[in-house]
Amino acid sequence: MSSSNTHEHTIQWHANVGESGTIHAKRIAGRFRTIKWLSASIWLIFFLAPYLRWQGQQALLIDLPNRQFHLFGLTVHPHDIWVLSFVMIFFAMLLVFATLLAGRVFCGYFCFQTVWTDVYTWIEEKIEGQPRARHELDKAQWDLNKASRKGLKHTLWMAIALLTGVSFAAWFTDAYQLWSDYFALQAHISAWVVLSMFTAGTYVLAGFMREQVCFWLCPYARIQGVLYDHNSVLPTYDYRRGEPRGKREQNDESNKGDCVDCDQCLVVCPTGIDIRDGQQIGCITCGLCIDACDTVMEKINRPSGLIRYTSLNEMRDKKAKRFIQRPTVLISSAMLITCIAFTTYGLATITPIEFSVEPERQPLYVKMSNNYIQNSYTVRIFNKSDQPRSYQLRSEGLENAILQKPQQIITTKPGIMASVKIFVKAPQHMLNQPQKPLKFTIINTIDHSEQFHYNTLFNSPVR
Repeated sequence: MSSSNTHEHTIQWHANVGESGTIHAKRIAGRFRTIKWLSASIWLIFFLAPYLRWQGQQALLIDLPNRQFHLFGLTVHPHDIWVLSFVMIFFAMLLVFATLLAGRVFCGYFCFQTVWTDVYTWIEEKIEGQPRARHELDKAQWDLNKASRKGLKHTLWMAIALLTGVSFAAWFTDAYQLWSDYFALQAHISAWVVLSMFTAGTYVLAGFMREQVCFWLCPYARIQGVLYDHNSVLPTYDYRRGEPRGKREQNDESNKGDCVDCDQCLVVCPTGIDIRDGQQIGCITCGLCIDACDTVMEKINRPSGLIRYTSLNEMRDKKAKRFIQRPTVLISSAMLITCIAFTTYGLATITPIEFSVEPERQPLYVKMSNNYIQNSYTVRIFNKSDQPRSYQLRSEGLENAILQKPQQIITTKPGIMASVKIFVKAPQHMLNQPQKPLKFTIINTIDHSEQFHYNTLFNSPVR
């Protein structure tokens, strides 16, 4: 039991932690319900993206065995993992940024637990009826009607859970082959483990635990709860306008507030809280209580907005701080922009190969009997593409230098590092300083426009 001093008097609010049974929230049409469905549709990417094809291969594939991530023909290897790191940091900072501005909007509109639970309860409503009918069905004795309804509901729930498991596994292997392997019972053990875990997790968490996941299991609920400030825009009950509550009769001239105590804001809440008791840990900022209240206000010819998105400062008639006046928002914005910049740069500069030339350190050089100075180097070419590639090696910048290499063409296999030891010789009388710049160039034997350069040094004795 906790207290919240949102009114002039102390209000006691209670979080549903499962002791009162399953919450059957009422569904009501409205703008925030529409936004909620539209935002939930983003998760169609999770189900459909693995089936996209690009140049004959899966467009999006996390290839863990080969340590590769394929993105529409672009292959990201461990060498480029810093790009993915900035992507992860971006989404983490985006969560912080959104919470600072509008509370737990991620939880209310985008969180997979919220979305899957919403789909499950929609199926439940279509099969078992409105909340009162569902409560009565739960308490009713088992008969053919109850068994058929419950059976159909759980069958559909399980089908969605299975599809979720398969879809997750499809991000890590060929999606079409995965279905074939599952039906033939020839899938890898890891695929069966993923399918089992995600099927069970989805079925239990979205079907039974529902809002309890937000209360007990999700760490982000606690993290986001401490990111609010007095300028964060959250669903808020305007108690000054709404109190004192009470039923209103036609032509009622009493000094009652606009809240008619209909409890519609409570019955539509997916976590079972009463927003009129102030901001609570169970509020996922979904705005469904606003839809419910606005519908009632319209019916009694009162202005909408008794419950609305607003900040604590605005409720206190204080001037809300502008964007540039909030240091936390500015810092998170700067980090978001930085992550976008680095990610864009990284993706734009990823090359199909990694090319490097490492000089031999022991010895730095060898003095030949014919008055030539010889340096040895190790050339490394890592092929990050999915096709074999062949290159010619050249050296530039050192006058009269002779490049000795064991092979004319260096061929690299996909995902393999090719390593070749070469020697460069130059006349000693042409070397007037202990180190001279030397540039190596590799040229694709098929596409001559594909060239990569590496600058290093040529060592010689001090004259």
